[in-house]
Amino acid sequence: MTAAPPPAAPEHSSSTVDTTLRRQSRVTLTRGRLLVGAAALLVTISLVRILTGADDITSGGTVSAALALAVPIGMAGMGALWSERAGVVNIGLEGMLILGTWAAGWAGYQYGPWTGVLAAVAFGALGGLLHAVATVSFGVDHVVSGVAIILLGTGTAQYLSSVAFEGVPGGGDTQSPPVPDLPSFSVPGVAGPLSDLQDTGWFLLADLAGILRGLLTGVSALTLIAVALVVLTWFLLWRTAFGLRLRACGERPEAAESLGVNVYTMKYAAVVVSGAFAGLGGAFLAVVASSAYREGQTGGRGFIGIAAMIFGNWRPGGTAAGAALFGYADALQLRRGGESVHALLLLVGLVVVALGVWLVVRGSRRSGIAGLLAAVAVLVWFGLTDVVPGELTGLTPYVATLLVLGVAAQRLRPPAADGIPYRRGTST
Repeated sequence: MTAAPPPAAPEHSSSTVDTTLRRQSRVTLTRGRLLVGAAALLVTISLVRILTGADDITSGGTVSAALALAVPIGMAGMGALWSERAGVVNIGLEGMLILGTWAAGWAGYQYGPWTGVLAAVAFGALGGLLHAVATVSFGVDHVVSGVAIILLGTGTAQYLSSVAFEGVPGGGDTQSPPVPDLPSFSVPGVAGPLSDLQDTGWFLLADLAGILRGLLTGVSALTLIAVALVVLTWFLLWRTAFGLRLRACGERPEAAESLGVNVYTMKYAAVVVSGAFAGLGGAFLAVVASSAYREGQTGGRGFIGIAAMIFGNWRPGGTAAGAALFGYADALQLRRGGESVHALLLLVGLVVVALGVWLVVRGSRRSGIAGLLAAVAVLVWFGLTDVVPGELTGLTPYVATLLVLGVAAQRLRPPAADGIPYRRGTST
């Protein structure tokens, strides 16, 4: 009696294995490139510090300030990411940030900072809900609705401030009373040794010590929550069935509907979450950055968050990197002014040269050559000056950052149905 032959493997099994292996190889290659790029950037920054003598460009204080400045931009960027991945352009993030700052100031001084954070998230989500009702249910143009949300948020905050804060000790028409601080955390035993190593000025080691000191000491609890939310966003949108359905609504909503996805529900969920992220960014401004609500404190960060999201190619990691870039440039001009900003010119020039060469090698010759010409202009500016004039100090970091964003973000792919009105039943 002969043994039965083993069952044949499915015909598609080998191709499935090959596809999986290729995908893993691409992920490994991408991670390797990111590590190499990060190492090259650190070496470049260290060289710039030594050549210019601007020791503050990698100090722990600068990195800590950059992290704090990047959080509200990053939260606005995450809000834009959620909304646009579902196909809804959310220009109204600035208004939702404003609502978040006011709610954090109002609830924070009365009931404590954590209650202020929750109130800010709720107010931001309410702004997102209004935007969803207008764009998803009534088909209002996304940009028009977003501008209306900005105007509504600004006017609402001004009115509520005059009602809630006027006559209150420490408050007024344009600000709330002081809000208690949230706890901050530090890794025990690292501040002293890292500070000593940073003070040595050694090539690369001092810079690495300063960066680690800024990232590991005096970090607000809300900053840790923001970082966790970036990771959670990546997991939900790229590793779950919910995320697949939501992203399908931003690519091919008709096809998603034909497969049983409730497109309206997904869009509503995405835009409400978008507003909640913006509200959290507003809470950071009011509770952590300023310890009070102040009129105008958002400073256009909602729009900067959208720019960071575009730079990040509608992905969480790239959006966080764009927010960090804006935050770092802003921190330099706030801490040391002309000296650090002058060093930033050299750093930006070198980075843009590398990006331009990379684009030329990849076949994008026109963009690469344009980047190289811009880099030459920045390097000439650096060589002909010793310090950036005070009148230009506040402007230069944003110009330099936008230059890097413009050269780097040449292979963008927004969701195919982003900003396109959708009506239920169009798939039939």
